[in-house]
Amino acid sequence: MAGAITIPCPVSASPPTEPVSAMPARNAAIDHSRTALTILVVAHHAVIPYTYYGRADAQTWLGFDGFILATDTCMMTAFFFISGLFVWPSLRRKSILQFLDERMLRLALPFAVAVLTLMPLAYYALELRMHDISFSAYWWRTITAGPWQSGPAWFVWVLLALDLTAALLYRTAPNILAPLNRLARAGFARPLPFFLAFVAACLVAYVPMRLAFGATRWFEFGPVSIQASRVLLYPACFFFGAAIGYSNLDRGLLGHGGALARRWGRWALAALAAYGLLVALVYYRRGILPDPNVLPEWWQIAYAFIFVLLSATASFAILGGFIRLNAAAMPLLDAMQPAAYGIYLIHYVPVLWIQYWLWGTDHSAFTKAGLSLAFGLGASWLSTAALRRLPGATRVL
Repeated sequence: MAGAITIPCPVSASPPTEPVSAMPARNAAIDHSRTALTILVVAHHAVIPYTYYGRADAQTWLGFDGFILATDTCMMTAFFFISGLFVWPSLRRKSILQFLDERMLRLALPFAVAVLTLMPLAYYALELRMHDISFSAYWWRTITAGPWQSGPAWFVWVLLALDLTAALLYRTAPNILAPLNRLARAGFARPLPFFLAFVAACLVAYVPMRLAFGATRWFEFGPVSIQASRVLLYPACFFFGAAIGYSNLDRGLLGHGGALARRWGRWALAALAAYGLLVALVYYRRGILPDPNVLPEWWQIAYAFIFVLLSATASFAILGGFIRLNAAAMPLLDAMQPAAYGIYLIHYVPVLWIQYWLWGTDHSAFTKAGLSLAFGLGASWLSTAALRRLPGATRVL
């Protein structure tokens, strides 16, 4: 981080035993993937009130339920997978304390600002549908009595916890990811072995937790929250991403000209097939079971398995597709990329407020969802661009 003071650790971590290639300053394919996922997050929140089963608004469309099913399954697992890619190279370039200093500035500070200001402001729009209350009274009730909801900012604190864990692992066992990295480097020609290892780890991490806690329960401590069934899934995705980036990112699974990029369409078809199976299970629940709230165990196990398959294949398809298209001009994603993090942090405020203003109107579900997406994306993008002009803001946003 520019301007940070480098404080060497008392005992330096031993260098990795694997060959390490120089890392490019930016990776366009990964930037495009991350920015596209950010747009999907905004779209996800823009359409939620207009889903048929959500029924938060009078105007609904069943197709939005299908969209939410796909994005809820794939988005955040892909985000954590991508977030792990540059952790080990970053730890090598910096001291542990410099890395932690940067993470606190980039993650802890925005999380604190988000849960103290942005999220109460966003959820105030929902509160006004039910109660006539001033913002100051609502804010005070939120941080004292609760519920103190973090909204999409939950991702930031989880990523911070994973970065802290990675720093500890690097300090104590810097080569712990070397075996997985060898599998990832072999993935340049044969992605399937790494994919199978990834799926196996995610199944172990997700299926038992899903059976134990269900799909909707969250662990919450004030604004610090995480979906219970995914407590282990997200770390699995993060550290498999870190294993790819451990060394030779540009010559392994995600290398240009590799099998993943050349055959990304197969991964996309596999993701579509998994999505079709997930839709079939949802149809069985909603259309065939006598009580959709009483689910047989076989259904829950099957759903958890297919959830993981869809998450993994979609992550591979997204990255493979953008690697394949790396040379293609993507002006929107390129223009939005510097502001993507700020868009993620801020978008929930304009999205929830325009949904409040549209609530009760007779516009179609398509119109409301489209306006929510356009306003949420545009307002958060402009806000981020303005904030990034402030001195030192680019170190945070």
